[in-house]
Amino acid sequence: MPDLVPAAVRRAARRALPALAALPLLIGALGACGYGSERDEDPAGRSKATTGGKLSVDTVRIGYFPNITHATPLVGDHEGLLQKELGGTKLRSTTFNAGPSEIEALNAGSVDIGWIGPSPAINGYVKSKGKSLRIISGSASGGVKLVVDPKKISSLDDVEGKRIATPQKGNTQDVAFLDWAAGKGWKVDPQSGKGDVSVVRTDNKVIPDAFKSGSVDGAWVPEPTASKLVSEGGKVLLDEAALWPGGKFVITNVIVSQKFLDEHPDVVEAVLRGSVRANAWIKADPARAKASANAALKKLSGRALPAAVLDPAWQSIEVTDDPLAATLRTGADHAVRAGLLEKPDLSGIYDLTPLNKVLRAEGRPPVDAARLGKQ
Repeated sequence: MPDLVPAAVRRAARRALPALAALPLLIGALGACGYGSERDEDPAGRSKATTGGKLSVDTVRIGYFPNITHATPLVGDHEGLLQKELGGTKLRSTTFNAGPSEIEALNAGSVDIGWIGPSPAINGYVKSKGKSLRIISGSASGGVKLVVDPKKISSLDDVEGKRIATPQKGNTQDVAFLDWAAGKGWKVDPQSGKGDVSVVRTDNKVIPDAFKSGSVDGAWVPEPTASKLVSEGGKVLLDEAALWPGGKFVITNVIVSQKFLDEHPDVVEAVLRGSVRANAWIKADPARAKASANAALKKLSGRALPAAVLDPAWQSIEVTDDPLAATLRTGADHAVRAGLLEKPDLSGIYDLTPLNKVLRAEGRPPVDAARLGKQ
């Protein structure tokens, strides 16, 4: 039978066989690198899609602040660590600049789980008579400082008669400063901020400009605002950690809508598992975590923090799963003493059952609610 296939075609086919044999391997390699429809990544290389099954809700909505004291959700969201634990349930995040607005969003049902300071969590719980929220985990300790203009203030006693900024009336730092001032024997009206010290309630974003212009002489503020002031010539006069036993005090909690906790405990547990693993990731590689948090800040605000601000701010924060419940009770006592809060009933403000379940699964001991847990 005559050869109907030209010699040139036969030679081309022989040359193509090794490439054809390697094609399945190439396709597998591309899939492993995240190409194709099974894995969708953004330019930073973080996975946007997961392959796990959907939990009891299509989407969970979280809220947090774009600052270093919220390192857990910043890193956990940016690196996809929270989403990974949720499987097919979508994570949707919203950022806030103040605790009261986040509490309003939680009460309105537009946020299910949030990272927030202790004072707004207490206020939200008390105003709802214990019906709106529960604290379900800790997140961070520390990172609050009194920074002053050294040309005007050289000692703690010099603070008397000066203008000191805090982020918001009744917020965590405002309460702490008023209580500290009361401990010095100074009288300050908690509503107006007027007295032996003038308390100037100013948004964290505005405080650095107010400090530069001289309209305030110092500020009791969280990171990274404190380190921003130092970079502008300020001096750290007091680190709030020095006022607390062991240097630890709650600066950020995790809260959840009571309704969402009752209806979707599996989702709450998954978010907490992501939070715990994000904290472990941060502790295991703090340099990489710092870079990740800064990348998240740049994405959220359009601008990364310079090293002169980021490095000292990061060093003063400790991520923690422990809610440090005893310090929350003390903070509430400070607010009462300052005249910003009636003596509250905080029994039941914590529900640490899902967190302790996650911790036990990780081989770790449970954390304590300081007798403020769900009965």
